[in-house]
Amino acid sequence: MEKKHLVLASGSPRRKELLSQLGYEFSVLVTDVEECKHAQETAEEYVKRLSLDKALAALSLLKDNPSEKQHVVPSSDNVVSSVDNVAVGSGIVTIDSGIVVLDSDAISLDSETVVLGSDTVVVSQGQVLEKPTDFADSKRMLTQLANERHQVMTAVSVVSEKKQKTEIIITDVWFKPLSEQEIEQYWQTGEPCDKAGSYGIQGLGGRFVTRIEGSYYAVVGLPLYETDQLLQEFL
Repeated sequence: MEKKHLVLASGSPRRKELLSQLGYEFSVLVTDVEECKHAQETAEEYVKRLSLDKALAALSLLKDNPSEKQHVVPSSDNVVSSVDNVAVGSGIVTIDSGIVVLDSDAISLDSETVVLGSDTVVVSQGQVLEKPTDFADSKRMLTQLANERHQVMTAVSVVSEKKQKTEIIITDVWFKPLSEQEIEQYWQTGEPCDKAGSYGIQGLGGRFVTRIEGSYYAVVGLPLYETDQLLQEFL
């Protein structure tokens, strides 16, 4: 049986860590997908579309680049390199086509490639809360979440040249009341800056959470059970 190569279409260190926790060997390939909700799109439709778009964009880039130019291997000092059109940085390689590969194994369509994409949004009072743009935006989000229930929606998409499938996991999360001082101190840690809803349940933001119903790992960024079940259908 031909060996299949798994690619994670995300630069999130949390998703990389969680996928590693499942025991899979994989490469990481990041593409530039615009994260903009369409006017008539529901939150569920939006997060599912983004996760699928990320996976399909990565698969498309791998298909559109000749395999001999797309073969990427890790160097001895753990900084990846490529045979053509590559600028090498500290652990990051940028290919002219716009592909960014982090800590990669060999990527080539010589073997069947399976791509995993995922996206997470926080939904509160009917509003989609993504990553904060600045402190004022973070404060607005956390004030809205304080002492209330909200939902965290994480979609996972797995695609290959033959098929594609997407699952969405919705988790209810309850916050304790938050003071302005708590919100400001939390912002100063830097943790909220790259988190949907402006908090990380796996970090200092976990102190705000009084209860969850659903998948803890989906709130972090990648639901382990559902992801594993999907991958078993493709690998």
